[in-house]
Amino acid sequence: MRRLGRLALVLTAVTASLPAVGGPAAALAVAPAAVIKTDFPDPDVIQVGSTYYAYSTSSGSGRIPVASASSATGPWTVRGDALPAKPSWAGNGGFWAPDVSRRSDGRYLMYFTGPSTATGRMCIGAAIADNPLGPFQPLGSAPLVCDASEGGDIDPSSFVDTDGTRYLVYKNDGNAVGRPTILWLQRVAADGVTFVGGRTELIRNDRPEEAGVIEAPVLVKRPSQYVLFYSGGSYTGNSYFTGYAVSKSLTGPYTKAYRPLMTTASFDGAVQGPGGTDVLGDRAFFHGWVNGARWMYTAELGWANDYPVIRGSRVRYEAERGAINHAEIRSGAAGASQGAVVAKLDYADSWVDVTVYAPVAGNYTSHVAYAAGYGDAQHRVTVNGGTQITLNYPNRGWDNWTQVSTGLTLNAGWNVLRFQYQTRWAELDYVEIA
Repeated sequence: MRRLGRLALVLTAVTASLPAVGGPAAALAVAPAAVIKTDFPDPDVIQVGSTYYAYSTSSGSGRIPVASASSATGPWTVRGDALPAKPSWAGNGGFWAPDVSRRSDGRYLMYFTGPSTATGRMCIGAAIADNPLGPFQPLGSAPLVCDASEGGDIDPSSFVDTDGTRYLVYKNDGNAVGRPTILWLQRVAADGVTFVGGRTELIRNDRPEEAGVIEAPVLVKRPSQYVLFYSGGSYTGNSYFTGYAVSKSLTGPYTKAYRPLMTTASFDGAVQGPGGTDVLGDRAFFHGWVNGARWMYTAELGWANDYPVIRGSRVRYEAERGAINHAEIRSGAAGASQGAVVAKLDYADSWVDVTVYAPVAGNYTSHVAYAAGYGDAQHRVTVNGGTQITLNYPNRGWDNWTQVSTGLTLNAGWNVLRFQYQTRWAELDYVEIA
């Protein structure tokens, strides 16, 4: 009940057998695993047989460090420099954001970013090897993509569509010269270095949270849509994030997600500045800042109706979009997420079902945003029609949206959380699962 002048009718008593929870001690979220605990930024990961290989932006381990492991979660061993020979067109400096893929002829193609002596900008090059560990030999006497007028070109990645057609996806570094930053799609021949036709714009830097920067594109084909992962913001700190955009067509238009996929806040600080993300099967690999270095992390990845969900990163589900019984949706709720909440959950048969997604079965944390103003309230929370807990809502005042957290055990895939009246009165804004 909310701001009602009449006496509330309490039809149920507290069920003493249900555990009362709500608070940080109940958190069960599984944080991403730090699998390379040394500087290994912008990781690109492939699997060849039973072995995983990872490549990174240059660091103390060489121009393009390469690591290997028998499992995605390690242990990983940094094996040396995959690109020991510097391209003839490149000067001294960093080599960034490598991408390695296997061509149809069985050889391994590496895209990378290096400093062009002719233009003074970072440009995209290519190299080839017979072994995923290298050594990769640079191809050609000039960069593959290098347009100084658009700030240079960086962050290449390969994409092969379901029909076998190969593409190069990359960024023009417009933010370096005060011009738009755009992620481009370029069709290439089977060799990966012969361009076919012109390029197509996918997305550009047009969101406030991006601070003018988008980069590190990775394209994935799902049954119902294409998903373009990208990083945004400044890579130098914890404002760096991973977002995504989707399209029914390869060439767009792409629609950016309402909220980023991974941020420092969505991980509750477990990873600082998660970005430079790559996707391989049911895992995401990305870097995060630790003591001035960017470590490589991995987390489990699931697909909720072909939208990505990362285990440990909060995903928000609006309560007003759930199935409601003997309750109401209140619009224009001051300060509420998207301005609407579920209200009048005041009776024994008042409930809202919120359907949430878990990438894998196991332990998760549910963060519930509520408001209660007539004393402390409680809801009975039922998970998939089975396990029940009592969730406590301390009185913080109406329209003062507050979170309480509790640990849940979820099935892989979709799960139904029922929030049902138990004592006094609370309104529900949203549920976040991590």
